[in-house]
Amino acid sequence: MIRTVRHVGIVVKKIDDVLPFYRDLLGMKLVKKTHEPEQFINHLLGISRCQLVTVKLAAEEGETLLELLEFASHPSDHAAAPSLFSPGITHIAFTVKNLDGLYQKLINEGILFLSPPLRSTDGFAKVAFCRDPAGNYLELVEELS
Repeated sequence: MIRTVRHVGIVVKKIDDVLPFYRDLLGMKLVKKTHEPEQFINHLLGISRCQLVTVKLAAEEGETLLELLEFASHPSDHAAAPSLFSPGITHIAFTVKNLDGLYQKLINEGILFLSPPLRSTDGFAKVAFCRDPAGNYLELVEELS
C-alpha cells in the first residue's frame, strides 16, 4: 500500500537553468544536491555510463519533495513541449500564499502565464497556470477562506 507521495521528478537539460526558478522565485528550500553513484544508477535504470546529478527541493509545508534530474551522459533530443491535454502527467500543482503577489513577481521575471490568477467557480481558491523555465506546466493555487 502507498503511504505517501515521496517526490515528483522532473528531468531538465541543465539544473542550473531551472534551480533559481524553484529556489529563488518560488522559495523552495534546497535539501540535497547529489552526483549519483554511477554503478548504482546504471543497475537501477538498466543503462551504462550514466552521469546523473539530482537536486531535491522542499516546500515550506508538507513532506513531498521536488526532484530535478540532469542526465549529462544521456541528453534527450525530445523537443516537443508538454501539453495540458495529452495523456500522462501534465502539470504539478503547488499551494501558495498571496497568488497575486507571486504572479506579479514571476511576470516581472519573464515567466509566462496562461492567464492572470482567477477565482475558482466554487469560490474556494484562486488559481493560475504558468510554465517553469524547462517548459513544464505548474498550477499555482491559493486557498481562500
